[in-house]
Amino acid sequence: MDKTKQYSLEEAVGIAKKAARTTFDETVDLAVNLGVDPKQADQMVRGTVVLPHGTGKVVKILVFAKGEKEKEARDAGADYVGSEDLAEKIQKEGWTDFDTVVATPDIMGLVGRLGKVLGPRGLMPNPKTGTVTFDVARAIKEIRAGKVEYRVEKAGIVHVPVGKASFDAGKLTDNAKAVLESILKAKPSSSKGKYLKNVTLSTTMGPGITLDTALIEKITG
Repeated sequence: MDKTKQYSLEEAVGIAKKAARTTFDETVDLAVNLGVDPKQADQMVRGTVVLPHGTGKVVKILVFAKGEKEKEARDAGADYVGSEDLAEKIQKEGWTDFDTVVATPDIMGLVGRLGKVLGPRGLMPNPKTGTVTFDVARAIKEIRAGKVEYRVEKAGIVHVPVGKASFDAGKLTDNAKAVLESILKAKPSSSKGKYLKNVTLSTTMGPGITLDTALIEKITG
């Protein structure tokens, strides 16, 4: 790999797969440096995208719900379902053995009190990402299908997993393209200048491979 070169998405995927030589199945990640100021409310970039070929990760889903919606969540295959009992466990024990949280709107008053634990870990449910909803079965189905959430960090960077190193190159390319298309569509109207400043693809233990942003804009356009 030439560290001074910018690669096409297909080339980068090929290099990343060759670089994955650990005993575990490494995650392949995209790091996208955007020309936005996340401190400005109108330049916050966030969204969700369902990866065409899934994440390759077994996701643990926690659902806050009561009554019929609690049964619906259990029937849909949620790993943990409850209300006050789960909230107490999170609050008192700092329990976070789950990857994503879904909540029905009527129970968000309870969930809101868990912000100090869930917020910093990016686990707080949000209507904008479809995780605050009465349609819990659909939310669970989408997450199982490979729905990932992204949000720009303070430094203006978005990190998104696009699969596992064991995926074939075509599936990783499709997943990465879907993420990049979503991020481009999420460009704030107030963002001026170059939006895609730098894009890097890497595996968990592998080097960062710089992508050619001009080529990305063409393939996603």
